[in-house]
Amino acid sequence: QVQLVESGGGLVQAGGSLRLSCAASGIIFSINAMGWYRQAPGNQRELVARITSGSTIIYADSVKGRFTISRDNAKNTVYLQMNSLKPEDTAVYYCNAAVRSSYATNPMDYWGKGTLVTVSS
Repeated sequence: QVQLVESGGGLVQAGGSLRLSCAASGIIFSINAMGWYRQAPGNQRELVARITSGSTIIYADSVKGRFTISRDNAKNTVYLQMNSLKPEDTAVYYCNAAVRSSYATNPMDYWGKGTLVTVSS
């Protein structure tokens, strides 16, 4: 089994910054892509940013230029630096990772429990 634990959420004023972290632990042979998704009340979960093991990165258009995703492969950890936060960034942010438990298995998707980010106007 693999566990993903997020941290770093909280309450911040518009224009402020937060840094989210997500650490993967458990039976891990390798991690392919890692990413952040978010879900605001009444909305579907949406991709925020994703980074592959080869460091290819994609961002949602709504966060380009404001958010930066990075990963530390040695620590099985992915980060999301969020700057110039807006009230519309308010959501529960979920970590996602595609993890292989052995060289013979295909990657499986795992999710964290989420961390709440609230941006006040």
